Amino acid sequence: MSDDETPWMRLLRELFGDDAEAALEELERMGMDPQALAQASGMLSNPAMMDHVLGQIRSLVSQSQGSDVNWTLAHDVARGVAAQGGDPTVSAATAASHRSAVSRAELWLDAVTSFDPSPLEPRVWSRAEWVEGTMPTWQVLAGPVATSVSQALSGILTSEETTGHLGTDASGIVGSVSPTVTGMHIGQAAGEMAREAFGITDLGFPLLAEPRVVLVPGAIDDFASGLGVPDDEVRTYIALREASHIRLFTAAPWLPGHLHNLIERYAEGITIDLEALDDAVRDIGMTDPAKLQEALTTGIFASHHSDEQVETLRSIETLLALIEGWVQEVTVRAAAPHLPSIGALREMMRRRRATGGPAEDTFATLLGLELRPRRLRDAATLWATLAARAGGEARDQVWSHPDVLPPAEALDDPVAWVERHLSGGAADEVDRELEALLSAAGTDDAHGVEAPEAGEEGDAER
Repeated sequence: MSDDETPWMRLLRELFGDDAEAALEELERMGMDPQALAQASGMLSNPAMMDHVLGQIRSLVSQSQGSDVNWTLAHDVARGVAAQGGDPTVSAATAASHRSAVSRAELWLDAVTSFDPSPLEPRVWSRAEWVEGTMPTWQVLAGPVATSVSQALSGILTSEETTGHLGTDASGIVGSVSPTVTGMHIGQAAGEMAREAFGITDLGFPLLAEPRVVLVPGAIDDFASGLGVPDDEVRTYIALREASHIRLFTAAPWLPGHLHNLIERYAEGITIDLEALDDAVRDIGMTDPAKLQEALTTGIFASHHSDEQVETLRSIETLLALIEGWVQEVTVRAAAPHLPSIGALREMMRRRRATGGPAEDTFATLLGLELRPRRLRDAATLWATLAARAGGEARDQVWSHPDVLPPAEALDDPVAWVERHLSGGAADEVDRELEALLSAAGTDDAHGVEAPEAGEEGDAER
């Protein structure tokens, strides 16, 4: 059999066309033996496997053409990771028990918050259903940064030094590596979170366009295992937290969009450490997309942040802390009369947050964004103090508008902020700023300062 008729040459010709010989030389230069790989994989003796491999490669390259991120692959990888260890369809009995926990949680929350429950029916999902429901939001949140990473990686992979030994067709194949690797990266992160997420609010805001209570029994059962707490209490406690989040987002519909905008603003300023990325590519090469994807998890974001990014990051951390603190305050108040194990459950959730749960890991992996548990505790103290001093309704009214929310400085001394808030100090500050603006405008009028008329602006500037 001539070289042109061997399965591995068929594979190279399928991939690289007229540049197959150049591709073979390059692979051999890199220390790879295509014939040995084909023999080890069984393709030499199994034409059906050969056709299957070629089909997979054609599909992968086709999906990646014309895009910076292979979102189809991201979806498929997320589904695969989520299913590791088993992901059975939720049975009717399991769904009923979790819906019952949600009903209990909503009833208890009615007694401690003025916010109404979502009008949307709760859902009980498998991990696969969680992936299907949340992937559109993943694309919005992670898309800008993923695109930046993909473009940087593509620039390195398609450099003259990397592809100089290959022809035009081969370079096109190499160009598909970047969208593929980035898609794997996003899919891996989403799949890992699908394995641990209790619902759709583990990130601190809803991963659905319309907030509704969602519970994932598989993740809740894993969390309950070994706690020494009755499963029903764990289930109800998780339902309380999920329902509290959803009530907040339903009562303050501006909140998810506001947080999304902050994350997008932060992501726009992220820069890639090209030297670190280039080193990773050179160490790993293009032969192992899985290892390339793993290299994207650490050390590729430049450590320097602009002043605007620092301020945006602070706003994100503060807002997420305020959300989590409010949820913790409301959940504990609602659960205390009913759940004997509320102390142990609260402590377990605190440890989960402190050691880095799926939310923290996801932000760190995709955006270089980490939450600080200290801020969460300070925020919980603020909401608890406000509720103790003025009642739950006064506590909840603070969410009426973003301008009313406590600033980051309030978490440095939560009790002092509550004192100022209840004494009208915050409102006085706003009034003083408004008065200063009006006074400045009045002074300008008194001195005869007028806005230039049309056509005079250039003279006024000169």
